[in-house]
Amino acid sequence: MKKVAIIGAGIAGIASAIRLAHQGNEVSVFEANAYPGGKLSSFELNGYRFDAGPSLFTLPHLVEELFTLVGKNPSEFFEYQRLEEICKYFWEDKTQLTAWSDLNKFAQEVEEITGESASKIIQFLKDSAFKYEVLDGLFLQDSLHKISTWTSKKALKGYLNLHKLGIFGTMNQANEQLFKNPKVVQIFNRYATYNGSDPYQTPATMNIIPHLEYNVGAFFPKKGMVDITNSLVKLAESIGVKFYFETRVEEIIIGNEEVKKLKVNKAEDILNTNVEPHTYNAVISNMDVTHTYRKLLPKEKHPDFLLNQPKSSSGVIFYWGIKQQFPQLGLHNILFSDNYRQEFKTMFDQKDIYSDPTIYINITSKHKADDAPEGCENWFVLINAPANAGQDWDKIIATLKQNVLAKINRILGVDISELIECEEILDPRTIESKTSSAQGALYGNSSNNRYAAFLRHANFSSKIKGLYFVGGSVHPGGGIPLALSSAKIMADLFK
Repeated sequence: MKKVAIIGAGIAGIASAIRLAHQGNEVSVFEANAYPGGKLSSFELNGYRFDAGPSLFTLPHLVEELFTLVGKNPSEFFEYQRLEEICKYFWEDKTQLTAWSDLNKFAQEVEEITGESASKIIQFLKDSAFKYEVLDGLFLQDSLHKISTWTSKKALKGYLNLHKLGIFGTMNQANEQLFKNPKVVQIFNRYATYNGSDPYQTPATMNIIPHLEYNVGAFFPKKGMVDITNSLVKLAESIGVKFYFETRVEEIIIGNEEVKKLKVNKAEDILNTNVEPHTYNAVISNMDVTHTYRKLLPKEKHPDFLLNQPKSSSGVIFYWGIKQQFPQLGLHNILFSDNYRQEFKTMFDQKDIYSDPTIYINITSKHKADDAPEGCENWFVLINAPANAGQDWDKIIATLKQNVLAKINRILGVDISELIECEEILDPRTIESKTSSAQGALYGNSSNNRYAAFLRHANFSSKIKGLYFVGGSVHPGGGIPLALSSAKIMADLFK
């Protein structure tokens, strides 16, 4: 048995705690906030409940396997439902399209509304499934930093199909080659935002992402997205994991190139000491890898080449309590920009937000009625934004809000500003301060080049014994499924 400390109670930190405790280790999780989950948390405002961060749930088996791992029945702790309707799409010219979970129904809808052949939609999603099958075992389940990964049968399958994986062209190029209608290209280009990338730069390999929604399914936790966090925390506690909230880690103390101690600073004296080092055999950081090195390992050599890579996109979120219901909207809604290319150019080249941004609206009260007062809706309104580079965010947000309101008003034909009962705003600055995400980037390093998978830090330190890394800033990447995968990869390395 080893004495293990985990820094950060984000979803990867919680999953890591479960896996390591199941291996027989003594696990303590230190979280600077008063609540678990990191981005995957929630809050209430004037009778409205909001999931603070991730709003889409895919690959539920990655959550369920944590329960089965320790001999629990997942359905007794965590319930979810498959969505029949994945997303509703809206354009300025009044075109509307619903993405159904039934592939044939979705393909037929696309053909009827856009004229794009239904067979091409089916072909695209079959190709997406193929890419995922090849890449999942290689890139998403194993460490890229072990020779055994590259000499496995899974790697051989990847080598033989390299020309089919879209590594040498961009997502947009691949989608424009297949589809003639620009609206269909835009629908599938938007999946680049699922890891904070630009479809005009990120490799076509990222066309694996639609497979998760259409071929596997999109889901909704019956108690909201935060129930992923809450149910896993309860599971972790049931097998002996200790959580210490409002407990900020100040430093990872290294001796003889090995983890020795952890220095923590607490609001309450739970550990009977204050800012005194505590001895551990291993430390797993769920904190952004950049901040882990810069803030917690100031005396150690830093992998600056990886840490200085361009960051992924961030976001500006308006949480609005809306005193009206909109039957034309669903759980997930996209109001597209008329100039998608310029939107991404503005974000990644100019570090600004385009005047006609694409708007994502998530309304959980569509499926969980008590998330809003009767006759009302809780709107989570997300606009993709550049990472924080010192911009005048107050000015940007003021302009953005007016542009967002104007666009929603045009498309829905209603003055939304008069319906907003309450408001909370999250921007790259507050994302960074609340979740320790470098520059407020939602997915760590950008994936805007074909080598992006190799420009993420490993799930372990090759220089410091007993130091490991999990979460969206390291391999295999950001988002709930990949964060959970990072914990699994780390735990396998830990054995």
